[in-house]
Amino acid sequence: MKKHAVLLTVLFALIVTIVSVSLVFWEVFKLNKQRYINHIFTKHEIITQIYRQHEQKFTSHIMLEANLAVYSFVLEKSDIEKNFIIKNAKVLKEKDFKNVNASLMMSREGLYTKKTVTDLTATMLELNKNIYFHIKSPTGSVLILDEELKPYKYYSLAYSYLTIILIISFSFVLILQRLRPLIRLRKKIALYGDGDMNISFKTKGCDEIALVSNELEATRGKINSILESRTLFLRNIMHELKTPIAKGTIATQMLESQKQRDRFSSIFGRLESLVNEFALIEEVTSVNDKTDFKEYRLVDIIDGAIDMAMVDKSCVRVDIDGSYKINANYRLYTTAIKNMIDNGIKYSTDAHVKILMINNELCFESHGECIKHPLQYYIEPFTKDNPSKNSFGLGLYLVDSILKAHDQVLAHEYENGVNRFIFA
Repeated sequence: MKKHAVLLTVLFALIVTIVSVSLVFWEVFKLNKQRYINHIFTKHEIITQIYRQHEQKFTSHIMLEANLAVYSFVLEKSDIEKNFIIKNAKVLKEKDFKNVNASLMMSREGLYTKKTVTDLTATMLELNKNIYFHIKSPTGSVLILDEELKPYKYYSLAYSYLTIILIISFSFVLILQRLRPLIRLRKKIALYGDGDMNISFKTKGCDEIALVSNELEATRGKINSILESRTLFLRNIMHELKTPIAKGTIATQMLESQKQRDRFSSIFGRLESLVNEFALIEEVTSVNDKTDFKEYRLVDIIDGAIDMAMVDKSCVRVDIDGSYKINANYRLYTTAIKNMIDNGIKYSTDAHVKILMINNELCFESHGECIKHPLQYYIEPFTKDNPSKNSFGLGLYLVDSILKAHDQVLAHEYENGVNRFIFA
């Protein structure tokens, strides 16, 4: 979800815009339709006047039809058709009118005017795209068709709505088109982070995304140059160191004193071990991709680590399911386990290490005192508790670096006199 936050935001804005525009147009549609109905109804109030005169003057239906025909109104004569229309038509508007009938009367007191108030109801109906007016009075009712009048047409409003929706959708497509280089850039950055140092960020254009891409390309070139210079420097210096160490080791054998031979052999041996560890550190830190990562049985890697550590197998107890497999660089992961075995035997009270799986995590247990400092202290290079121990303080630093290359971390627990180091 977070990887597509910008896209989701744009999509959310599009949906909100379309829904808002649709609601506005719906309200406009209802308002315009009601105004149209009100306008037509007011304009056709003449029908009520014609019918009122018909009732007041008691004219014939032929005269009523003639008066309606002047305005293109048709009187529905069939009672069956009339009832069908009234029953099935949609009521658009209904209004009551007061019909006042004044007549001259004579009494003993003389002449007087008699007013009769009659209720008149006019209903506007729609059926099969025809508009009817149903006029009801206490003495009867008529159904009148306006042949020229048609229902409210929404085509112009629909065209406007569709045009705006198309413009909004087209704008959304344009935004997505502008975001596509950003999506490609993200994928390239991910590839670069995974070790593809030759990936190119260069992009044509002069917009903000193109500027960022080209700046990243320039930065990539600088980083690659620094990494190449560093690698070349380390490899050259280690090569140059190995030559005098080898000469010194040979020259040591020419010394007459056995004590001096042993002392110088120890010195040159430690120097050679230090150079080898530096070479391993350079290899770990320059791991750029995982093409050489393969699936191995964990017990095979542990066996290789025990052989590499050159310790008695009775000092290492392995409690691992033989079918358990991991995806790893065999040489590096074997070195990490070998360093943990060396550490466990060196700092334990009984010179034994137990290797087991707890909650799908590789653990190394050894009896002894709890480490004096937090684990972070020991994974720094050249750090150790006891300077008299025959090590350079690079063991846990190497383990931590190798685990990071395998997307793992080193953890530590102490429980009931047992130090437990965990590959989590």
